[in-house]
Amino acid sequence: MIVNTVINYFKESYKQSKVAFYCELCEAVLVGGASATLTLTVLDPATKVFVPMYFVGSMMGVISTTIRKAAFATILTSWFTIMNAIALVKLFLI
Repeated sequence: MIVNTVINYFKESYKQSKVAFYCELCEAVLVGGASATLTLTVLDPATKVFVPMYFVGSMMGVISTTIRKAAFATILTSWFTIMNAIALVKLFLI
């Protein structure tokens, strides 16, 4: 019963917007992977790995939340994208 509820939830999300669904999938993989990388390398952070992952994941979040018209989530993911863009500039250009 719970499995069917979860499956139906994902099906409904997919039906509402295929683009948003795939953006959210990429976002979840990238941000989850970046978080795991940061956690596992916390004593010597692998910034050149997790900062770009966070940046691209955040951009995917902006796209999906805009499509789904989730106003505050769009503001939050936009903020993360800006902060990660600054981190990328500092990481690779300074």
